[in-house]
Amino acid sequence: MNDISNIHYGPLPADSPYVKPFRFYYTQNGKEKNWDLLKVHDSVSIIIFNSTRQKLVFVKQFRPAVYHGLVSVEAGSEGKSIDMNKFPPSLAVTLELCAGIIDKPIPVAEIAREEVLEECGYNVPVARLEEIMSYRSGVGTSGALQTLFYVEVTDADKIPTGGGGVDDEIIEVVEYSIEEARKLTEKGVVLTSPPSFLFGVLWFLTNRAPKA
Repeated sequence: MNDISNIHYGPLPADSPYVKPFRFYYTQNGKEKNWDLLKVHDSVSIIIFNSTRQKLVFVKQFRPAVYHGLVSVEAGSEGKSIDMNKFPPSLAVTLELCAGIIDKPIPVAEIAREEVLEECGYNVPVARLEEIMSYRSGVGTSGALQTLFYVEVTDADKIPTGGGGVDDEIIEVVEYSIEEARKLTEKGVVLTSPPSFLFGVLWFLTNRAPKA
């Protein structure tokens, strides 16, 4: 996962299938205003709990956006002076919920089921997925909709060759005990995880974690 080299960046091509930048104009209280926005896909995320081993199932992956956030000041606008000894790619490997974009005209729950299989290797029917809620992410830039699901899986649902992503994705599946997950929410912890991950963990601990 961390065998990464030749990092650089440049302008966004106009034909990007994932991100469309544009400027939003409006008048508020008689004053003309504008805001720069990104049109991105809506998405799903899934809290996965393996009841056989009493473990939460998460994923780890290298996130270029996180890496850029770490090096942007030093590397400049073109990323030509990145000290990879000072900023190894491992710094931008995130711990997240299983998740994925909605890029097919099929029910959202089916998208979630596919992500559970592709990323984590558990083959579960849609009926097992419980829709928790939907909320807006990136409210300052995209306002994209994310729908959160919960699913309990067992070792019997695991496909031996499943998980790890599809195509050129490189995803590591990891398991955390309930106590390990609880420590992720303690005061002073610093994570590269997105807010949706922490929300999902807190929701599980509040609503589904087995009582001691």
